[in-house]
Amino acid sequence: MKPRDLLYTARDVLRDMLRFDAAADAVLSRHFRARPQLGKIDRQILADTVYQVLRHLRLFQTLAAGDESIGGAMELRLAILGWSGNAASVHTAFSPEQLEWRKRLLTQDAMALPEAVRWSLPEWLAAALQQQYGDEYPALAQALLRPAPLDLRVNVQKARREAVLDVFARLNIPAQATPYSPWGVRLEGKPALQDLTVFREGWVEVQDEGSQLLAVLLAPRRGEMVVDFCAGAGGKTLALGAMMRSTGRLYAFDVADYRLAKLKPRLLRSGLSNVYPVAIAHERDERVKRLAGKVDRVLVDAPCSGLGTLRRNPDMKWRQKPEDVVELTAKQANILQSAATLLKPGGRLVYATCSILPEENSGIVNAFLAAHTEFERIPADSVLAQQGVKAEGLTSQGDLQLLPDRHGTDGFYAAVLQRRSAPAATEQDATQHAQ
Repeated sequence: MKPRDLLYTARDVLRDMLRFDAAADAVLSRHFRARPQLGKIDRQILADTVYQVLRHLRLFQTLAAGDESIGGAMELRLAILGWSGNAASVHTAFSPEQLEWRKRLLTQDAMALPEAVRWSLPEWLAAALQQQYGDEYPALAQALLRPAPLDLRVNVQKARREAVLDVFARLNIPAQATPYSPWGVRLEGKPALQDLTVFREGWVEVQDEGSQLLAVLLAPRRGEMVVDFCAGAGGKTLALGAMMRSTGRLYAFDVADYRLAKLKPRLLRSGLSNVYPVAIAHERDERVKRLAGKVDRVLVDAPCSGLGTLRRNPDMKWRQKPEDVVELTAKQANILQSAATLLKPGGRLVYATCSILPEENSGIVNAFLAAHTEFERIPADSVLAQQGVKAEGLTSQGDLQLLPDRHGTDGFYAAVLQRRSAPAATEQDATQHAQ
């Protein structure tokens, strides 16, 4: 497609996408299906352009509204500002007037604008991050604007990380070992993974390094009974299954059949035989209750605002509202309480989110521990050290908080909880015993 036509296609996609009634990737996929004539390069330019607009939406809207010297709908002007084709394409995509307008707006000094506008955050989220992260807020806000790298997890059932790195070196695909996960590989650029034998044969899976560390924290052993309580498409399930060396029983629970359906081809590639996908109606489903008190390890990667993944999903900051977070925290508390009933004495639970808001993270865990004295918090650094992983990003309470500006991962939170082998003694119990 000619760059000029592609620019107007981006305008149409943005017109649909900025209604924020569906996830950005779903909207983009729908437009791709409606335009089978788009080639691979066209699709990449289109995707990069609309995602650039989503990342910088508030800034671009402010700039475009402040200079209306070119006409056209706001979506067209946003597409011009976010255009992500190569340098040569701008001369064929834009008229001379549009090109001059774009250059003038993108080179002007934005320091006079409020921080939340410069970093394209809604006011409520900017205020929340500033309150939580203080002096780190500017670095975090800027890191959330940068596109995320492509991280892979090596399937230890089939390959070693060194062998995978050798394959990428022979293919002239720049790759390096991730600094924290023992199975992580970080690629430069966006190679077509589906065309690579290492992907088709199940040697690697796409998974952010921070997500991989959740499996490290759970540390399942061979032969154990393990539950991934909110499995989704199963990325963490597969990591857990590989750690278990395809032994024991690993249940992948989720309330959405369509998400579990995405696990099936991944499971086939992985070579694992210990995974049992189970669709449940809700967290109190009878299939959950039947496992009460029988499970060794439970991972709860709770449904959350997703605000730690803004590098990958910049639409989340525009689709989420404060009232949505309040609704999510009630759901998170219920899920954690139900998942905890599965554990046998001495069992481990990891509660995690891809959020960077404390009310979804430590707030949920602290409230749970206050109400359930049969559980205790285990410092994340001690668990990571046992697995040979260096611990960075610990909170004052010993939980793990990964951030893109510090660790180069998505924003992930994780707390390690353990069910005591014997009920915790209360103050009243101690007094009665002394008498």
